[in-house]
Amino acid sequence: MLFIQRAQQKGDPWSGHMAFPGGHIEPEDGSFAATAMRETMEETGLDLHHDNYLGALDHQLAQPKGRVLDMLIAPHVFQIKGDPIFNPNYEVAEVVWAPLNAMADNSLHATETKPMAGAPTVFNGYKLARGHFIWGLTYRMLKTFFYTLDANWQPPRER
Repeated sequence: MLFIQRAQQKGDPWSGHMAFPGGHIEPEDGSFAATAMRETMEETGLDLHHDNYLGALDHQLAQPKGRVLDMLIAPHVFQIKGDPIFNPNYEVAEVVWAPLNAMADNSLHATETKPMAGAPTVFNGYKLARGHFIWGLTYRMLKTFFYTLDANWQPPRER
């Protein structure tokens, strides 16, 4: 699974957090999937136009530090082929690969305490290599992804 660590930016409520590539829709995009492809290319240098588009996930509301924003997140899933070379832009501190199976089976599940509205709050998430922690909005999107995979799983047909 591909993640980015967002660069430190003053005023950004997700500054330094682990995330998926993405951003705001532009009029020329034409669709949320096109936005996902454009933003991934801009942020990481990864061109998704030739990869396998798997589909959209349920939309998520952004809730930084417990505040609900008028911002809807529309996640889209692609299957990447090969071992791409990344060219991150100024918005990205690091591109990080994480093992899908280990997250899906909760082997990497952990908790971390973070300040929320001035009080320490325990958050569920995934602990990755080098101390990266997936939590909050990105964690919710992952849980939606895993639920979708599980809900669509079909047993093999008997011969």
